[in-house]
Amino acid sequence: MKAVAIVLITAGFVLGALFAVLSVETVAWLPYLFAVGLGFSGIFMLKRTHHAGASDEHHVEGNISTLETALESICRNLDELVGRRRDIPPHEFRFEIDRHFRDDLFAFAEARESMQHAFGLQAYADIMSTFAAGERYINRVWTASADGYVDEVMAYLEKAQRQFAEAREAFAAQRR
Repeated sequence: MKAVAIVLITAGFVLGALFAVLSVETVAWLPYLFAVGLGFSGIFMLKRTHHAGASDEHHVEGNISTLETALESICRNLDELVGRRRDIPPHEFRFEIDRHFRDDLFAFAEARESMQHAFGLQAYADIMSTFAAGERYINRVWTASADGYVDEVMAYLEKAQRQFAEAREAFAAQRR
């Protein structure tokens, strides 16, 4: 179905462009509007296909499991990193972040839309707000580590820990 939608979009807009330039003085409006309508029907079909797949019960449940696992792993790794922060040279934090957080942050970001279907839009917004703040703080730790700002590394590490803990609590509250 997705392939058919993409073909309709492509054909519609290519034909629309063709009908728009066939004549120098005027546009053949009826064929042009038909072609553009064909393209828009492809867009509509593609959006429906995407929405149907994204809201499938098995897909949503699998993504919710992925979200929970990723969030737990992020919090566990962050707690461990905060516990070892005095033993790690400040310029090494960026490597620790790359090693322990990137995969889980990516997995969470890829599966996040399923929260809308499972928990509703307001819960999604609440969880993602705190998660995004935590992610910004983790990125700030990485940058401060690369730049050698020791005080910022420590400060933003603790801020990230609080934000991710809050996101985990909000997520767990929705799972009950």
